[in-house]
Amino acid sequence: MDGVPRVFSAFHLSRYRLSAFSLIATALTLAACNTLPSSPPVSTLPVAPEIASGYRTDLQTRYASKHMAAAANPLAAEAGRKMLREGGSAIDAAIAMQAVLTLVEPQSSGIGGGALIVLWDGKAVRTYDGRETAPAGATEKLFLQADGKPMPFTQAQIGGRSVGTPGVLRALELAHQKHGRLPWAKLFEPAIELAEQGFTISPRLHQLVAADAFIQRSPDMAAYFLNADGSPKAIGTALKNPALAAVFKRIAKEGPDALYKGPIANEIIAKVQGHANPGSLSLSDLQGYKAKERAPLCTDYKRWQVCGMPPPSSGGIAVAQILGTLQALESRDPRFALAPLKPLKTSKPAGIEPAPEAVHLIAEAERLAYADRAQYVADADFVPVPVKGLIDPTYLTRRAALIGDRSMGLAKPGTPPGIRVAYAPDRSPLRISTSQVVAVDDSGGAVSMTTTVEAAFGSHLMVQGFLLNNQMTDFSFIPEENGQKVANRVEPGKRPRSSMAPTLIFDRQNGEFLATVGSPGGSQIIEYVAKSTIGLLDWNLDPQAAISLPNFGSRNGPTELEREQFSEQLIQALKDKGHNVNEIDMTSGTQAIVRVRDAQGKAALAGGADPRREGEALGD
Repeated sequence: MDGVPRVFSAFHLSRYRLSAFSLIATALTLAACNTLPSSPPVSTLPVAPEIASGYRTDLQTRYASKHMAAAANPLAAEAGRKMLREGGSAIDAAIAMQAVLTLVEPQSSGIGGGALIVLWDGKAVRTYDGRETAPAGATEKLFLQADGKPMPFTQAQIGGRSVGTPGVLRALELAHQKHGRLPWAKLFEPAIELAEQGFTISPRLHQLVAADAFIQRSPDMAAYFLNADGSPKAIGTALKNPALAAVFKRIAKEGPDALYKGPIANEIIAKVQGHANPGSLSLSDLQGYKAKERAPLCTDYKRWQVCGMPPPSSGGIAVAQILGTLQALESRDPRFALAPLKPLKTSKPAGIEPAPEAVHLIAEAERLAYADRAQYVADADFVPVPVKGLIDPTYLTRRAALIGDRSMGLAKPGTPPGIRVAYAPDRSPLRISTSQVVAVDDSGGAVSMTTTVEAAFGSHLMVQGFLLNNQMTDFSFIPEENGQKVANRVEPGKRPRSSMAPTLIFDRQNGEFLATVGSPGGSQIIEYVAKSTIGLLDWNLDPQAAISLPNFGSRNGPTELEREQFSEQLIQALKDKGHNVNEIDMTSGTQAIVRVRDAQGKAALAGGADPRREGEALGD
């Protein structure tokens, strides 16, 4: 469209392409994180759930006047835009994108996994919980060995033991019943066509296949992803999936029942229970699964309102805590205001980096939020989570008082109002492989959906062309400590705690929708969403610049900086403030769409996708 939107000013990023890791190096990195210490300290943190595959520099903010969809793969984004062009709603676009992602990005999400959805229907914010549930046969000792020590991660992950009851289709069904415009069957047409005609293997998918040592041990996955000699199929190879096309046709005709009942369900159970590392998932678990509509978690941040997911996600609480703590900090001392601390130009790949003081303040606020997260947050249907207390402004003001000019190092959990039960902190590292879609439709409706199979390629159990999740490993491996239960321990029917943080942002003054944002990235999702939100709101960045800004933060351990993206001056400035700095891969996959005004003052949309993946924002 003509005209440059005037609400956000774009940063011009220097052109750069980060060479991908060698396949050997990535395989070693992946393998190195697969052992869970018997008693890890809180600061023991996992590496990114998906390996880095480069940093793109060809992305610019996309603009549209009517509608827009963004996803982690351009084929998925195109499917979303197609639904919007045909008059579909934002949730229609999300369903079409999820179906295509099941095919083209199987390492991250799919119909064998779960999803959390935050949706704006033009009148109210609604959230839909499609998180997987623990089978009825699961116990809190699921991931303990005979000697009482927790299993190594891959021993828990690979096979049927880790599979939770999939929830994404039920959540999409529930949201579509209330907000869909197009027929359910139509939403699967792009995925069916791609599965039948084939799609080309992307560089990222190829690299993830090459780095995964367990694919060769799965006959179905090996036949699909590997050549006869065991080597990964080459980039650009046409990959067809007729089995998945047939599944989508059944789902299109029968609805989600096609997955939860009948022959597909029977095969899921046979794969889970028949594996050498068997799980207890049963037909009754599948048939009894229910998605839930939950009350959204909305909090004020300066002149905006930020809405996210409540438990079992920790993402909505943590993002609200981070923003609320930073606001309280600024109110206490204007020296700590974020708005003046705008990103600075740098010679590093992204071309810009946050100011050192901004990294310091945000990382400190994140330490406090992650400390509370480990102590208090789990499935609120099973444990009393003090949600109101954790986001209470008075409580966050007390927490903000702990932030000063030097890093606090390791934060301790606070004592929010409303605590009813004392729990032990969860010391299990988290890994979760996810994808993100966002969409805004012609009527102004919007959606942010984060969707997952947990670790890359999930449990490595393939059923009729799609992968089953390993979501059970998102529970604590350690059910109790010193006689106190861990809130996020395994219990039958319980939903594991998530870090997913699908987010919608509104103008508090007039209530108008402003932005939809979210990211994959395991326990670092919270960091990525907080960074992008602050970039949009406090630093007035356009969505592409906010997403492309180097990742940083703290999960209450080292201060983490995205590898090769930060200047020595910034690193030294943080060290001078007492930060233990750790440069690591931070493989986000953030998507964002923002409502802006064009040069003529007309409403428009601006969208961005993460340069660390293969996504795209497309609109008309």
